[in-house]
Formats: sequence, structure tokens, C-alpha cells
Amino acid sequence: MIRVDIPADLNSEDETGYVWTFLDEARDTSIVTPGALVVTGDDDAPAVAVVVDLVPHPNGTIVHLDVLPGPVDGYLALARRMTASA
Repeated sequence: MIRVDIPADLNSEDETGYVWTFLDEARDTSIVTPGALVVTGDDDAPAVAVVVDLVPHPNGTIVHLDVLPGPVDGYLALARRMTASA
């Protein structure tokens, strides 16, 4: 099972054109930093995304995510190849 780092509705884009969610939803907020790769979405439809930015908001910090194409398994396979050749 793939664990989601920060849940998000992958169909919920704001005026920036990026998927957004609140930082306090993250499993570990310390890994959600601009430029970081995270697993987002939900348990049924996980996706890999790049954290674009963190924006202070009266209701909490908003995280903008640039969702990358392809299934999470493809990125896992890439990571395995990279660590196997190191």
C-alpha cells in the first residue's frame, strides 16, 4: 500500500492552476517544502507531486502542488533503479 504524504483532492485547483490543500493535513509537515516530491491524492488515487509553494492564509497554510504525470508505481520503479545502480 502506498502512503500518502499530504492528502488532496486532485481535481481541486485554485486560481494559480495548481492543486491545493492545507499543510496541517500532511502526515509529516517537515517534508512538505517547496521543491519537495510528495505523494498526494488519497489511498484510492495516489499521485506524485512537486510542492510549488506554501502560502499563509487565515485558515492555515495552503500548499500548492504540481501533480506529475503517471502512476506512483512508475516513480517507485525509477527510485529502485537509481538506488540499485548506486
